[in-house]
Amino acid sequence: MSNSELQFVQLLTSHQARLYAYVLSLVADADQANDIMQETNTVLWVKSSDFEIGTNFSAWMRKTAYFQVMAYRKKLARECVVFDDLLVGQLAEAASERDETMEGRRDLVRQCLSQMNDRHRELIRSRYQDGFALADIAAAMNRKTNAIKQSLFRARTILIECVRNKTLEVKQ
Repeated sequence: MSNSELQFVQLLTSHQARLYAYVLSLVADADQANDIMQETNTVLWVKSSDFEIGTNFSAWMRKTAYFQVMAYRKKLARECVVFDDLLVGQLAEAASERDETMEGRRDLVRQCLSQMNDRHRELIRSRYQDGFALADIAAAMNRKTNAIKQSLFRARTILIECVRNKTLEVKQ
């Protein structure tokens, strides 16, 4: 597998949850969303050579999914159509805006995490990225669970305040 194929696979797999949420927001049915996800992933893979690494993968993925939703709707047209095309377009636009907003927030969180001290950053990573229980973190750090709980509270407070301040900076 070439380096660009590997990068593409990493992008595709890291965006699966967001892609599913986007498709589900357009069809509001988990079974239909799963069917459309399979089709969308197939199309994304077939057209992977069309994607230029470094450009907005999320937008490209959403546009492809949108076309798959529309194709799926045409396929179901003989049956009962719940939403008209205009509504699906509006839902797609709203979901894209939400996704871009969430991506911006994730960037702010990353920036704030990079500015935190190592101890706080490690606590947040252990708890939220790795999913360790407080007792496990305490044992690994040879500290009491309550001390970890308090430190994690302080770290979250610092992170929240940093994101809030950066959000205000962006708005100004």
